[in-house]
Amino acid sequence: MSTTTALTLADLDLFAHGAPWQVFEELRRRPGLHFSSEESPNHGFWSVTRYHEIVRVLRDTETFTSTKFTNLEEVDPELQEQRRSLLEMDGLRHRALRRMLQGEFTPQAVAKYETFLRGITAKTLDDALAKKEFDFVEEVSADFPIRVLARLLGVPDSDTGQLIDWGNRMVGNTDPEHADVLVDSVDSEKYKHVPFRSPAAVEVYEYGRHLKAERTGKGGADLVTLLSDGVPNDGNRLSEDEFNTNFLLLVVAGNETTRHTITHSMSNLLNNPEQMALLKNDPSLIPWAIEEFLRFASPVYHFRRTATKDVEFSDTQIKEGDKVVTWFASGNRDDSVFDDPYRFDVTRNPNEHMSFGRGGPHMCLGNALARIELRIMFEDLLSRDVVLERTGDIDYLRSNFVHGIKRMPVRVV
Repeated sequence: MSTTTALTLADLDLFAHGAPWQVFEELRRRPGLHFSSEESPNHGFWSVTRYHEIVRVLRDTETFTSTKFTNLEEVDPELQEQRRSLLEMDGLRHRALRRMLQGEFTPQAVAKYETFLRGITAKTLDDALAKKEFDFVEEVSADFPIRVLARLLGVPDSDTGQLIDWGNRMVGNTDPEHADVLVDSVDSEKYKHVPFRSPAAVEVYEYGRHLKAERTGKGGADLVTLLSDGVPNDGNRLSEDEFNTNFLLLVVAGNETTRHTITHSMSNLLNNPEQMALLKNDPSLIPWAIEEFLRFASPVYHFRRTATKDVEFSDTQIKEGDKVVTWFASGNRDDSVFDDPYRFDVTRNPNEHMSFGRGGPHMCLGNALARIELRIMFEDLLSRDVVLERTGDIDYLRSNFVHGIKRMPVRVV
């Protein structure tokens, strides 16, 4: 059984004011999977909205592959190899590249950045709070993780503004404020060979190639050098296309999700002052509270898989080549897993959220880094004798991919 109605999760208006929680709840309660239609040249997709079914899809890479791409865009077959990053791989090559990178992102590896992280967190907050009235996104959420990314890439702080701009323009490819060309426009055709169909991706490629040319063979300890000089355990160095796409992936993934989680979490604490008081009174709760921050924020709405064969799943007949979209945000509100899922509870335990995925080979590589960034940010912020309040509405990114916040004006009171 499947459900097909006029409702489509391809409709960006559903996401104009943040996550459409009621829509997700309705879809979880319907039998089978829901089919969302799309405008040509795309062909529509099946939505997986229940927690345990999402997990099944993520773990079954033989039936539901990432190799046909993980966003809703249907990439031309002749361009797939040119655009393929770690996200769009399965099997041996995926494991080889992931293993090459994962040593830089283990809890032990990221712990060495703690002193550095505390220093830049303090500076970010000092500068923002001194202004008394400011945009929390611009002054705090965007500033902090991008400085961490600059350190990992080995680039100067003076480049951070450009890195933020590139991320905005690529991830915001469905938002007229951010996109150079909207992803579904005729103008985007000239950029179909790069991720997000964005001219910003062309600029990121050029920036990455310049860094690579400077560092190849120099024995550096940064991520650019690792991509340039590293040899995955399958013995095959990264091709030029693989360097480009995976460098771009680091630029986007190293900033966007943490940035939006910080903003959502500050907003959720302002909405739930009793939860903020708990953390202020007992900072030892903060490391665990981060899991609720991540669950409630759900910074990435979805990732897509593609069926490799005809299969029956959740009483739904799926055809080979059909897009199957796992909605992490919906899974994070599934009441079969989370008691009272719309309650923000910093002591929630257990908290097996899926903001980084949930099992399977594509679990977010940077999850330990994101956790330490979030922990240090809120340990510092909540230790300060300051009170913030919003001074205007939250402005959400027009996107059904990233649960993003563009602006959140606040002031110190």
